[in-house]
Amino acid sequence: MRYWLFKSEPSEWGWDDQVAKGEAGEEWTGVRNYQARNFMREMAVGDLGFFYHSQKEKAVVGIVKISAAAHPDSSTADQRWECVDIRAVRPFVRPVTLEMIKEDARLAEMVLVRSSRLSVQPVTGAEWQVVCEMGKTQP
Repeated sequence: MRYWLFKSEPSEWGWDDQVAKGEAGEEWTGVRNYQARNFMREMAVGDLGFFYHSQKEKAVVGIVKISAAAHPDSSTADQRWECVDIRAVRPFVRPVTLEMIKEDARLAEMVLVRSSRLSVQPVTGAEWQVVCEMGKTQP
């Protein structure tokens, strides 16, 4: 199993929107960055990800599961773009802010800290455990 982080502007698509999709989940459409797309191509059904609110909140707020492997992005006819489907698993008991992540030396090499603009990114197993611990949430 691998771990990931999905960034979303809550005014466009937030945690509550994701939860409302239930078991069916939702396509993670609209990614137009080759590196982020390539990360989605690496994802497998069952992998887990952090759901991260960007903009003002800047915090990990929940855990999602990959429910469908990479496939053409239905929001465009351009065949270069693919996406995965994700479904909500559980919310974080305590949101983990970007500030909290940056203050923890164990997370200094996390992609979120080094390349914060990337909308889909990998998370190591060790980083996953630390962030879940910070958020008082079962990994």
